[in-house]
Amino acid sequence: MSDDMPAPDSAATEKPALPDRLSIDPNSDFYRDDVLQFAVGVRFRGVEKTNVYEYCISEQWVRVEAGAARDRRGNPLTIKLTGDVEPYYK
Repeated sequence: MSDDMPAPDSAATEKPALPDRLSIDPNSDFYRDDVLQFAVGVRFRGVEKTNVYEYCISEQWVRVEAGAARDRRGNPLTIKLTGDVEPYYK
């Protein structure tokens, strides 16, 4: 690192703790923009899922999108699956 380059601000790069429940829907009460600005991954039953719409660690479930199906408002249809949920930052 050169002397004329500023040191990275550790407070700006610190990631917030992952919440118990998180949704990618901006209309949801569980939407957290401060967390979603970072890439969040979810392992469900030991397998990484890329189509998770919402998760809850304490109740052990995820909601995944059901293909390309949409409701009448244009929101994706989701299916609730139960099992071990492990979110992490990528």
